[in-house]
Formats: sequence, structure tokens, C-alpha cells
Amino acid sequence: MRSYDVVVIGGSASGIVTATTARAYYPDKTVAVIRKEEVAMVPCGIPYLFGSLDSLDKNVIPNRIFSDNGIELIVDEVESINPNEHTLTCRSGERIGYQKLVIATGSRPYVPDWLKGADLEGVFTISKYAHELEKVVSYVKSVNKIVVVGGGFIGVEVSDELASKWKKDVTIVEARPYILASAFDELIAREVEELLKKDGVQIITGARVKEILGEAGKVRAVSLEDGREVPAEAVILAMGYRPNSKLAEEAGLWINTYGSIRVDEYMRTDTQDIFAVGDCAEKRDFITRRPNPVMLASTACAEARIAGVNLFRLSTVKTFNGTIAIFSTRIGDTTFAAAGLIESFALQEGFEVVIAEFKGIDRHPGTLPDVHSQYVRLILSPDSGIILGAEVIGGISAGELINMLGVCIQAKMDVVQLATMQIGSHPLLTAPPTAYPVIKAAEIGMRKMRKGA
Repeated sequence: MRSYDVVVIGGSASGIVTATTARAYYPDKTVAVIRKEEVAMVPCGIPYLFGSLDSLDKNVIPNRIFSDNGIELIVDEVESINPNEHTLTCRSGERIGYQKLVIATGSRPYVPDWLKGADLEGVFTISKYAHELEKVVSYVKSVNKIVVVGGGFIGVEVSDELASKWKKDVTIVEARPYILASAFDELIAREVEELLKKDGVQIITGARVKEILGEAGKVRAVSLEDGREVPAEAVILAMGYRPNSKLAEEAGLWINTYGSIRVDEYMRTDTQDIFAVGDCAEKRDFITRRPNPVMLASTACAEARIAGVNLFRLSTVKTFNGTIAIFSTRIGDTTFAAAGLIESFALQEGFEVVIAEFKGIDRHPGTLPDVHSQYVRLILSPDSGIILGAEVIGGISAGELINMLGVCIQAKMDVVQLATMQIGSHPLLTAPPTAYPVIKAAEIGMRKMRKGA
């Protein structure tokens, strides 16, 4: 029986970061990663296989990351964990011993049990496995009329790629009043909808799917509860993901109401010497402290670094204090991003808020050829001025701008600190120092607070 000091189950983003962090902090320890497939996809790049990337090979995490860091990659599937014996049993029949175990088994696409017709030919989910993705991409490429059920990030990004790059006839069906409702306030989401419509995507919101209709075993339409039928040659179910926690549950680990593995701030489970990270692990919101089912590769990698550091000795400094939930996406040349609590969620939680917003440009002067408008919206606490959340619309730089605002939220900065922030500026790189949108929004927030608005 092979044994390792550290075994990680799962070799995507969080599993890889856990393993490399463990090797960096504990170079004398042996580390192995077990995953089902030889090849792992870059999770966030998967929607772009439907247009921008012309082959799966261009969205692969290189396996040299293991050999370069002295990590052993074992291609097998773990079927059971024995916490008492500190052993794993794999599908191949091999038993593997561990001193510390990290479960990074990720998530799986959600298909509700009640959805009739989900097994028809031409109905797919967006898997994270290469062999399954290859089938979806090949099939969808061969047809024209596609219905995407679900207006979250996967549904929106796949739809935009199919319509803008492959010129497919795409319809999004979303049950909520507007798309991307779990990430953005309505005024932001409506702008995303307008850009998608310009690319030819049809959007049906506030409509629930009743069933998927077929003919001769193949999909022909999506039936809605209001009686409408949306013709389809292919259907992509983008109805979210669920934690892949069955292995942990069968081993007796504590699973919460979302189906996630319960962990503490060091990413330890309730079972001795077992940690969990990524989509399968429990999340708490940074501000509300409530359980949050958010699934983001960036959050997963932050958790993985925390777990890797704390495997053999705990650090009171290096703990995970909750997800900021930083989202971003790009439609055409426009970036949409958010961090922390959006206004609707803050109000729902019972917070009083002050909204401060400013629209400027991301380069200067405005006559430069690549200038893009930049809109910043801050959600502030009226009693302290602390930044609860932020939303941004802009060009390519908005992706890093929301990361900066995420740091401000995590550091519990207030609006005064943000308004007096020192910046570097350059015409080709940044907004003008005289009207830097983040700072101007903060100034507006200060004035509103002074007036008690």
C-alpha cells in the first residue's frame, strides 16, 4: 500500500493549489493528487470552448505543474475513505494511506428530478470533464437552434459565445425576473441583457420550464409553465451546480443544508486530519456570516492556500474569513463585475445602505481610440461608511478594478479611506486622476453621508 503525508482528492483548481501550497510550506512532506482524468480543464475557460477557443486542448491545465513541484499525480477514482485507518480505496482496487487528507471534489451540474425530458438526445449539462465537454461542443456545433435553461454566468457566457462567435440561434430561459440575479442588481443585469440581445440572443425571463419535449428520442422544444413552447435542436441545462460531497458524506463527515462539507476557518472538517476546499466545501459570507453556496474558482483557490498552509501547523493569521463573492464577466468589449453585498442583498439582510455612483472613462483623454466608459457603484454602510459592496461596468481594466474593491471590502475600509486613496495614473492605462471613478464615487458617498441621505 502506497502512503503519502498529504493526499488531495481532486485535481482541478483548488486541488492543485492545495498541493502546490503544501509542497511550498512543507517541502519535506510527500504529496499526491488523485483525480479521475489525466487531463483537467481550466474551469473558468469552459464557456469559451463554444466559440473563442477552437479546441479543448487550448483550455487544459498543464500536468507539468505536478512534476515541477514534486507532486505525484494518480489517475484513479477514490470510492471510499476510511478516516479511522487513514486510508482510501480506489476504483482500481488500490488502497492509499494518508497522514493528512484534503477533499477537493468540486461540484456537479444540477438537473432537477422533476424535469421530464432531461435524458433526451440533444440535452446537455456543462460538465468539467474533457470527454463529456467534447460531446457537447461537437453536438451543439452541428445544430442551429439552441435553448439555454438558466441565466447565471455559465448560461450567459455560453449563450454569448454561441451567438456572437458561431452565429447560433440562442434563447435563454430564466425563472427569475432578470438574468445574473445572484450576482448583480437589476440595473446592471439589464445592461447585460441589452448587450446579449444585440448579439442576437433572445431572453425569456420570469418563466419556469415545465418539461423538455422530444420526438423520436430527440429534443424538439422546451415547454414553459405558461404554455409557451420554445423550439430547440439542442438544450443546455445551466441550472447551477451542487457540491460533490457524496464521498465525504459516506465517510461520515458533517454535511450542511446546502450539501457542502462543514469546515472551520482553517478549512478543517469535523473529522481528524481531513480538510475540504473548493466547491464541495462550506462557504460563509464575509459580511453577513451566513452560509453562502457561491462557487468561484477564485474563492476555491483562496481556501486552498489556507488549507495548504495549515495542514501540519495552524496559523492564526492565515485563516479564511468568508467569501467576498467577487464576480466578473465580459460581453463583447464590456466588463460587468461585482464584489461583496449588492444593494438588493444588503436590503434583504436588513442593512441600511447609502448608494454612491459615478460614471467616467477608463483612459484619458477621452479622445483616445480605446477609451471605454467606466461606471462605479458603491454600497456603503451609513453609520460607519464601511464599503459593503461594489459593482462596476467598464472595459477590460474593470476586472482588476473589482479585485481592488474586493480588497477594500476585505480590509473593511471606509469611504473616507477610499476617497483619499493615492493612485498612479497614465493616459494609456488608467482613468484620469482628476475624475478617477472609484474616488469620485467615494466623494459622492461622503457627501451623501454628511447630508444623511
